[in-house]
Amino acid sequence: MSTGKAHPYLVTFVKVGFVVQDASGRYELGPLALQLGLAKLRRLDPVKEALPLIEGLAAETGQSIALAVWGNLGPTIVRLEEPIEPLHVNLRVGTVMALGNTATGRLFAAYLPPKVVEKMMIEDARRQGGQGEHTRTQLEALLVETRVHGLSRSLGQPIPGIDAFCAPVFDSGGHLVLGITAMGTS
Repeated sequence: MSTGKAHPYLVTFVKVGFVVQDASGRYELGPLALQLGLAKLRRLDPVKEALPLIEGLAAETGQSIALAVWGNLGPTIVRLEEPIEPLHVNLRVGTVMALGNTATGRLFAAYLPPKVVEKMMIEDARRQGGQGEHTRTQLEALLVETRVHGLSRSLGQPIPGIDAFCAPVFDSGGHLVLGITAMGTS
C-alpha cells in the first residue's frame, strides 16, 4: 500500500487508540488493540478450540484421544475421540481420572498449585480405598519427570496393556487449562 493511502488509515487508528506513534515516528499497537486482544482471550473456550485438533489427531494416529479439564472432583474427561477400532477401556465423558495412577491425573498434579493437588490427592486416595499404586516419593518423582519432559506418561497402568501420554495446554497466563491424552495398546 502506498504511503499516501496508508496515512489516512493510520491517522484514524491513532485517533481511536488502535495504534500509537512512538518518538521515532514508528507505529505500534495501542491500548484499544490490547483491550480487543484481552476481550478475545476472555472469550476463548479451550475445549471448543481443541475439538478439531483432537479429531484430526485421533484420525492421524489411530489412537483414542481424550480431552480433560480440572473439575470439582479432579481431572475430568470432557471429550473422547475414538479411532475405527476403539480400545476396550471403561472411559467415557464425565470420567474422573485418578491423580496418581493415570497419565492425565499426573499431568494435572504436576502443573496445578500444590495446595489444590494435595487436597484432591487425599480425596482421590479415599475414593480408591487407600489403594494408590505409588508411594509419595515415587509420585513426586513422576511429577518431576512430567515437568521435565513436558508431558505425562503411563505405561500399562492402571490398565495392563494400555499406554497413555498426556500433554498440557496452557492459557495465555501460563495456567493449565486442558490435558490432551493419547491412549493405545502397548
